[in-house]
Amino acid sequence: MELKIGRAIVRHGAEELYEYSDVDVAIVGAGPSGLTAARYLAEKGLKVIVLERRFSFGGGIGPGGNMFPKIIVQEEALPILRDFKVGYKPAGDGLYAVDPAELIAKLAAGAIDAGAKILLGVHVDDVIFRGNPPRIAGLLWIWTPIQMSGMHVDPLYMQAKAVVDATGHDAEVVSVAARKVPELGIQLQGEKSAWSEVSEKLVVEHTGRVAPGLYVAGMAVAAVFGLPRMGPIFGGMLMSGRRIAEIVAEEIGKAQYAV
Repeated sequence: MELKIGRAIVRHGAEELYEYSDVDVAIVGAGPSGLTAARYLAEKGLKVIVLERRFSFGGGIGPGGNMFPKIIVQEEALPILRDFKVGYKPAGDGLYAVDPAELIAKLAAGAIDAGAKILLGVHVDDVIFRGNPPRIAGLLWIWTPIQMSGMHVDPLYMQAKAVVDATGHDAEVVSVAARKVPELGIQLQGEKSAWSEVSEKLVVEHTGRVAPGLYVAGMAVAAVFGLPRMGPIFGGMLMSGRRIAEIVAEEIGKAQYAV
């Protein structure tokens, strides 16, 4: 029996890694913006994978507000909560309280049910670029425990028509691209201190393409464009995820039509 178990894992795991080595959209980060984007992109018929360095999803949702078991969402984001069938309670002043565990579970389930693949325990080490002027054409990745061990292991490749950085405060993918492909002309301005009402609006407005083939959503937007952070209010993260899905789907569609 043990042999059969091991062989089943190796066979089907390898088949899946092979299948998802070429995708339409690779989203890095399984937080609120990444999972939201994954669902809306997959619903449009695109082949989507979400790469998450941890062995769990949800990003900053889980700890709630300083480990209180609630986060806040503003009224503008309620249609997204309804899409994912997430419960909420009025909290006054146009704000609504949401259970973090429910939000994590339903965002992930919504993305998976729509057809997106979530791959856990993956560290994105580098990007692939092509052309002159350059465009981002994919990612290089290794398993997170290898990265944490500090050992040198050559990564594997993943080809993608679009790469979305949804890694949060550090904008890890954009940071790598800016440092290693200076021809892209990316400059990270760094996240500013908190101003919630301003940041919630500006993060959504600045969500989009930072270089050909490379997009940014969620808190990574603040790091790239020098916007304030907001704290345990997550409406902007959800709306940024929905917005990047709209932008990426439209641009991939235009590229396919042009071909």
